[in-house]
Amino acid sequence: MQPAAPVAVLFQGDSITDAGRDRARPGHLGHGYAALVAAALPGRPAVLNRGVAGDRITDLRDRWAADTLAHRPQLLSLLVGVNDTWRRYDSGLPSPADAWEDEYRALLARTHAHCAPRLVLVEPFLVPVTPEQWAWREDLDPRIHAVRRLATEHDALLLAADGLLNQAARTAGHPTLITTDGVHPTPLGHRLLADAWLHLVTGSGGSGSGDGDGGSGDGGAA
Repeated sequence: MQPAAPVAVLFQGDSITDAGRDRARPGHLGHGYAALVAAALPGRPAVLNRGVAGDRITDLRDRWAADTLAHRPQLLSLLVGVNDTWRRYDSGLPSPADAWEDEYRALLARTHAHCAPRLVLVEPFLVPVTPEQWAWREDLDPRIHAVRRLATEHDALLLAADGLLNQAARTAGHPTLITTDGVHPTPLGHRLLADAWLHLVTGSGGSGSGDGDGGSGDGGAA
């Protein structure tokens, strides 16, 4: 089998990135921030979305070779972490932050050794919509700090999504205007992520006409 041709940009992560993409269509980008970014990138380079709803860091590890390394991306954008927190609270499945950071670091090391792409690391985020979700910060905040450390270690671009979306919720007047359930972005939330990503990577905001019409709607896993 011939190796896949390198892609310019690969989006990787959980359902926030997946955003309802059609797995039967390898080039389908979903209906979220990845699609909005792709529609606005100058020159319309080759873009792939390999986000998978529900993934935790160990799920990414298990599919990293096939879904990331095989595509030899020139730029890799990665958002993961909220499911590692969520599963602690809804399923009693803890994911210690130090071990999580080690897994994340190992993925980046494998990637550098294979194809050394430019990296965009997106902070996991939570915009609490229920009082109970404020308790999740204890588990999620160390993961956010880990991503910031890893961005420094790997000279990656850092998209500080947690502060961005929480401030947007304050400005909009209610968190459900930004995320449907604290985790999955609304159309406005996806647009904010896309615009921040484009500003970070290209120096401009988004003006594309992509079909970013909301989150995955899976109601229980990001």
